[in-house]
Amino acid sequence: MYKTFVRPLLFSRLKADPEWLHNHSMNLLQWLEKNQDRFPANLILQQVASQWCYSEKRLSQTLWGITFPNPLGLAAGFDKNGVAASIWDRLGFGYTELGTVTEHPQPGNPRPRLFRLLEDEAALNRMGFNNEGSQALAECLQKQAQRERKAPWGINLGKSKITPLEEAASDYRTSFLRLRDWGDYFVVNVSSPNTPGLRSLQDSAQLSLILEAIQSNNPDQKPILVKIAPDLTWDAIREVLTIATQYQLAGMIATNTTIAREGLKTKVLAKTGKPVTEEAGGLSGKPLRDRATEIIRFIYDETEGKLPIIGVGGIFTAEDAWEKITAGATLLQVYTGWIYEGPLMPRRVMAGLTQKLDEHGLLSLSDAVGLSHRDSSVITY
Repeated sequence: MYKTFVRPLLFSRLKADPEWLHNHSMNLLQWLEKNQDRFPANLILQQVASQWCYSEKRLSQTLWGITFPNPLGLAAGFDKNGVAASIWDRLGFGYTELGTVTEHPQPGNPRPRLFRLLEDEAALNRMGFNNEGSQALAECLQKQAQRERKAPWGINLGKSKITPLEEAASDYRTSFLRLRDWGDYFVVNVSSPNTPGLRSLQDSAQLSLILEAIQSNNPDQKPILVKIAPDLTWDAIREVLTIATQYQLAGMIATNTTIAREGLKTKVLAKTGKPVTEEAGGLSGKPLRDRATEIIRFIYDETEGKLPIIGVGGIFTAEDAWEKITAGATLLQVYTGWIYEGPLMPRRVMAGLTQKLDEHGLLSLSDAVGLSHRDSSVITY
């Protein structure tokens, strides 16, 4: 129904602006969150959960002492300000990554800044970390933490645009201090292409300063991960992995959006009239799928499967999810695939993964992590 009628109506006929649609969706979700104990919001959420959720114990993952009901999480960028944090599990997700959030509130980049590439089943964004700031997120989560929830919260930390690069560590530290009581795990995002100079923080010296600032203020040893860009060279990824060991990182997220534009069917953005190769921003969706999986496989190989990986990039189907898990990802995240596939996508992916376990005679999803490495020859990078 969604792919046959709703999506074509919104995306093609009405040509609804993607950011406008996103904002209205978040307004609805925020209302549901605030009124979830009252009619009719409670009835709506009950019906949504019964239709959209899929329960299977074999899909549960335990990582860092945290139980994830299923491996599929909502990626950072959708609920930047955490306004619907307590209800995402009822939409079928096993966890939610909130943010990206920065120390200072900021409006982000000028509009238009979010575009659909329908032929490529992709999205191009240059949002620029638009958010209400880490203090506002902390206050929002403090209220919602009083509600019962079944799925963990991750929090994605970025650098404020007004903060000089040489003061980045302080920016990340401040946000972490404000939020460390509310997140189950934290992500250092140094790989968005939409904040000037941010990707330079993936350099080993710069990244070390940020991780030192956070870990020295982490008495409860909350899991800290780094999210990397798909455009890094293999040697650059090796350097990040060395730092991950040095600062006892809990894992890696592979990957963020890409600045590559090769192989796209879309040549011109209708909204701007400019060639897509001339448009700034990060590309997500199907064009990112293979590269993200390749990096997951590389990290798993380099660390001998000892460093947990959250796989994200181009997941639309259970087959896509299975490919990333068998490449080495323990958990997964979606955003663009969910938009294109519709609200039942998490349920379909979970049902498909359950079928994969049956086909391979596996007792749990954990047994599938890195499975392709045990059946493949040595790969040279």
